[in-house]
Amino acid sequence: MRAYRVLIPAMALLAACSDPTAKSNAQIPPLAQPTRAAPGDALTMKSSFAPVVKRAAPAVVNISSKRLVRQRTDPFWELFGMGAPRERIQGSLGSGVIVRSDGIVVTNNHVVEGGQEITVALADRREYTARILLADPRTDLAVLKIDVGNERLPTLAIDDSGEAQVGDLVLAIGDPFGVGQTVTNGIISALNRTADPNGDAANAYIQTDAAINPGNSGGALVDMDGDLIGVNSFILSRSGTSSGVGFAVPAAIVKRVVETAAGGGQAVVRPWLGARTQTVTAEIARSMGMSTPQGALVADIWPNGPAARAGLRQGDVIVSVDGRPAVDAAAVSYAISSRRPGETLKLGVRRGGGEQQLTLKAEAPPATPARDQQVISGRNPFDGATVVNLSPAVADELGLDPFMGKGVLVTNIARGFAMNAGLRPGDLIRRVNGRDINTVRDLTAVLAQTGGQWQVTIERNGQEVTANFRT
Repeated sequence: MRAYRVLIPAMALLAACSDPTAKSNAQIPPLAQPTRAAPGDALTMKSSFAPVVKRAAPAVVNISSKRLVRQRTDPFWELFGMGAPRERIQGSLGSGVIVRSDGIVVTNNHVVEGGQEITVALADRREYTARILLADPRTDLAVLKIDVGNERLPTLAIDDSGEAQVGDLVLAIGDPFGVGQTVTNGIISALNRTADPNGDAANAYIQTDAAINPGNSGGALVDMDGDLIGVNSFILSRSGTSSGVGFAVPAAIVKRVVETAAGGGQAVVRPWLGARTQTVTAEIARSMGMSTPQGALVADIWPNGPAARAGLRQGDVIVSVDGRPAVDAAAVSYAISSRRPGETLKLGVRRGGGEQQLTLKAEAPPATPARDQQVISGRNPFDGATVVNLSPAVADELGLDPFMGKGVLVTNIARGFAMNAGLRPGDLIRRVNGRDINTVRDLTAVLAQTGGQWQVTIERNGQEVTANFRT
């Protein structure tokens, strides 16, 4: 059970924490009787967060990232070999958290994305060059490594117990606007928020009113034990500065990403349910005789997938995962994707007016057919397009619906005919000149045999579009 330190005990520890003879790695003793309580008198309200800050702040770092950007001049002059592109250095600032004493640091992916020179500055202002061990754009997390030799750095323990509650006191520590390490306090405003800026429903965040500003990205959200419960990621604001609506990646996801990177993995494997679900709305709840609109309605099941083997059926409503209420479909997806492959989960399922427990084994989505990613070139409508075989694994990686079916997915468009033809990333190639396209091999075979006239059918946003081209 986690010890919640409120303000009077914190004052009692202040003298010990400020003792110059105390060892830097001394552990703060737990309270005898963990409890949650609001300040009840004037003395309590004059107490301080300083002991928590002294414990956590040394493990929070500043991160600067630089990359070389080529800026084009007038394209007309470039045709005549004049006005060559100019080069300039573009930088970004953020924060990070030391999670292993040998120099492993976690931060936001958007802080270091594209960075060619990454510098980590410790709380004592020492600087180190960092390399990226793993970048995971979907969770917006990146894991860095700095070489500190035999030195053991201060760290923050990752508390993935899931015991955090709405109303708990928290501190946000980072480097806003590059002014230097800054601490702000607030509470947990909400849990399992799915307000993802990338629209990925598989992510669920801790919402806090602790002030988070530009530069805080990648910094620590800590509880009153000084443990890491989240990595600050983004805010919702009309002004671009904190308006009290900030979001942090929960510690459970942070720990999974760090474990993967430390183990040498290059990508985070996320288990999937193997079923298509939708959030139970008030209308659905009424039609099913449910007293409250809560949970995820199972609309479709992948053959021989985890849901099928667990015994889920179409029409079931998942109302809890491991005893915790499932608010909506996104909460169910997050609860499963944050687990490790091979672990088991207990699903509370409403079926036929009653509720039963099913056991689900966490498994990665299948990568069938094989990925077979290629860049298409030549005189055809797909020149310059990167395509890949669609599978549940690829769909999950890109945040798409795994039930889109088989086919060939466009993942990137570079210069070439494909850009002029209006193809976009996310397009699913269905047919070319009347032939069904199920794999990249099907596509390359058709392109090798046909020339000049092209009839292409793609699926975009659930609708099929057919167009004719001449190359």
